This record gives sequence, structure tokens and C-alpha cells, in this order.
Amino acid sequence: MKNKKEEVNEITIDNYWNNHYINRSNWLRAAVLGANDGIISVSSLAIGIAAASTTREPVLLATIASLVAGALSMAAGEYVSVSSQTDIEKADIEREAKELRDMPETERNILAEIYERRGLKKETAMQVAKELMEKDALAAHVRDELGINEISKANPMQAALASGASFTAGGILPLAVTLLAPIVGMEYWLYCFTLVFLILLGIVSAKTGGAGIGKAIVRIAIWGTIAMGLSALVGHLFGVNV
Repeated sequence: MKNKKEEVNEITIDNYWNNHYINRSNWLRAAVLGANDGIISVSSLAIGIAAASTTREPVLLATIASLVAGALSMAAGEYVSVSSQTDIEKADIEREAKELRDMPETERNILAEIYERRGLKKETAMQVAKELMEKDALAAHVRDELGINEISKANPMQAALASGASFTAGGILPLAVTLLAPIVGMEYWLYCFTLVFLILLGIVSAKTGGAGIGKAIVRIAIWGTIAMGLSALVGHLFGVNV
């Protein structure tokens, strides 16, 4: 029967990763990138068209086309990109497994040197390397030599779905503005509401990732303003009324 202290320790270990934010890094990165890109790219295109248009239809058409194409492009691009990372990780793991079969002593020395550089004494580092390799040599080298673990390991489908869905969610916001805002001065309505959307996204991403809110808001607002400002400038420079 476990005593109270043992139960507390067990709970602490079991919930260790739940109390940290790093395990959210993969899907959070894709989701924030997708939502940010959805808001900015769709808004920027809508602003550029609105600045050169006197009717609502071209703005709506461009906004919807941008939303659909952007979501599919983001999902596909994220899947291909992360799949490439997965292929590299698999190739490195296979190479490491071969090296462990061909030269186990050399690999043990490499692992011991890694631990020694992290602060362990030479004898302790060698003992740790020996014990870990006796338990699971490949897992020890994949984790400590290659730096691949369950948190950082690539997941193509998860990244693609998070990126595509978040782009759609972000892009729907400026689409709603193009549907409801008056055509006269629509670019200003789009800019103001998009800035609000970006600030909210910065707050949500900072809260979810446990980061500072102020820095996230400033960063996302500045780059969003630059993108939308340049798009409006292009629309005005063309000066075509459609």
C-alpha cells in the first residue's frame, strides 16, 4: 500500500508534461501560423481590391477565392513540409540503429561524452550511458544524440489539419467584414477589424503557450499593419474601378 508521499510523487510525475506548454508547440505553431496567415492574407487581398473597387461583388469574390485557395495551400504545404521532416527523422533513426549494430562501443562513448558536456563527471557519464544503452540503446541515442522525442517529433497530418482549419477560421473573419461593412471606405473597416482580430489571436496564442501577451500583440499587430498597408497601397496605385 502506497503512502501519501508516494501518491503525491506519482501524480506529479504522471502530470508533469500537463503542467508545461512545450508539448503544445507543434500543433500550436501550425494553428497560430494558419490563423494569422488566414486573417492577414485574406484581409490584405480584400483591402487591395476594396481600394480599387466601387462595388461589393469583386471584393467578395476575391475574398472567398483567397480563403479557399489559402486554406488548401496551407494544409498541403504544412503536410509536405512536416512529412519531409519526418522522412529525415526516420532516415537518421535508421542510420543510428545501423551504427549501434556496427560500433556499439563508439556509440556508447559518444553518448557518455554528451552527458559529460552537460555537466556529469566522466565516470558518471560513462555509467549513465552504459545503463541507458542496456535498457534501450536506440531510444537513448535518438533522444540524446539526435534530439528527437515525442514532443518534438513531427506529425504531418496533425500539422496539416491544424494549419488548414485555423487558416479557414482566421479567413472567415475578414470575409464577414466584407459581407457586412459598407463598400465606401471598406478598406478602413477591414483594417480596423483585422487589427482587432490579430490582437485577439495574439492574446489567445500567448495564453495557450504560456508566453507574454504584450510582446505577442505588438509583434502580430505590426506585421499585420505592414501587410495590409502595402496591399492598400497597391490597390490605390492601380486605381482601377471595378
